[in-house]
Amino acid sequence: MALMQLQTGSVVSSVESTTRFSVSIARDAALINAALRLRYKVFCEEMGADLDRHDGRDLDEFDAYCEHLVVVDEWRDKVVGTYRILPPWGARQLAKRYSETEFRLDALRSIENDMFEVGRACVHPAYRNAEGSVVLARLWSGLGRYVRDNQVKYLAGCASVPLERGANNLGALRARLLAAHLAPEEFRIEPLHGLPPLGDPNGVKPEMPALLQGYLRLGAWICGEPAWDPQFDCADFFVLLSVQQMQPRYARHFLGYVTQN
Repeated sequence: MALMQLQTGSVVSSVESTTRFSVSIARDAALINAALRLRYKVFCEEMGADLDRHDGRDLDEFDAYCEHLVVVDEWRDKVVGTYRILPPWGARQLAKRYSETEFRLDALRSIENDMFEVGRACVHPAYRNAEGSVVLARLWSGLGRYVRDNQVKYLAGCASVPLERGANNLGALRARLLAAHLAPEEFRIEPLHGLPPLGDPNGVKPEMPALLQGYLRLGAWICGEPAWDPQFDCADFFVLLSVQQMQPRYARHFLGYVTQN
């Protein structure tokens, strides 16, 4: 489970947002632990995910090798959004990536030294209405700055779609993604565990998680059939974004400049 659906509503004023919500890579244990506790609250308490639980923190073997992007509500001194990033050097130290628990990544070996894996994105439940879109925007801006600062060439991750929306919705979304956003042949991979039978997608207008939609707007590819994630009771689509091939309209906003493609 990497990219959770984030519901957002109206936006607080831009002046308030810039002074109230900060975004940064957490450099001290207190901020990292706050991010892990937020993940526990969202993924374990709210979603009922079957994860390793450590004193109210969602913590696994990957976290020590990741960088943790956090949005802090400065008025309340509280972490309200987070996103973890596994850089290539972290993956080399660990000798694997999270997505390898769900997919065979053999086709991506040629770019593995340039691929940054992102995941475990979430926003505090109390910040999904008036401030929700601001927190999500801050996560995006922080990720964009990280991409610039580290000269990232590829972003990758498992974009999750909860099955609670129904098999027909998932079937329709799968059909749409594979028809319109399928990766080039050389970047296609296979899931370790496929999905159970899906419903008939004909006539269904699928609902798409916000983060998945954001990646597609940037020009991301879907690298093949989705995997079944029993921990989260969801389908995971492997998403790959080539920064060089990013859509110029959105690259300007995400990165602060236009890519040359």
